[in-house]
Amino acid sequence: MISRKEALEILHSNMQNQNLRRHCYAASAAMRALAKRLGGDEEKWGIVGLLHDGDYEKTHDAPEKHTMVMHQWLKKAGETDKEILGAILSHNYAHTNQDPPANDLEWALYCCDDLTGFIVAVTLVKPDKKLASVTPESIMKKWDKKDFAAGVHREQIEKCDDKLGIPLEEFIEIVLKAMQAKAGDLGL
Repeated sequence: MISRKEALEILHSNMQNQNLRRHCYAASAAMRALAKRLGGDEEKWGIVGLLHDGDYEKTHDAPEKHTMVMHQWLKKAGETDKEILGAILSHNYAHTNQDPPANDLEWALYCCDDLTGFIVAVTLVKPDKKLASVTPESIMKKWDKKDFAAGVHREQIEKCDDKLGIPLEEFIEIVLKAMQAKAGDLGL
């Protein structure tokens, strides 16, 4: 399995935008916390979160290539772990015709991906713009306001209950706490 150091090298050599990198850091923190909650491999899940959008700068105009490029980069780097490779591919299955998420690792990534962005959006409307000021309650207050963070696919996040057995409020709390623990890396 690729090391975190190697994963960061792949990410940083292919992604220059600091906000996109921070999204990947947030997803990595969330995935580690979800691995802990679901009995997964924290290191592996964290690497999946870190790299899941690592090809986005190169593929943002071609969504059908997003994740496929990262998959190729990982294989070229010698990655053979089928769980890592499969999870990377599955989170963009709607555009690539790959298999949809099929296990806890893949569903955790699918469900938390947009949630990290939603939490950032809630943070940025706080007076101090700090993750420490965000609570699960403040996130839920914005949840049903469809004009708030309109690009976030709430139905994707809400699959956490059915696919992972984690109620939405608990899922939000897990991801929020994970992001708060890495607030410095996230610039929030």
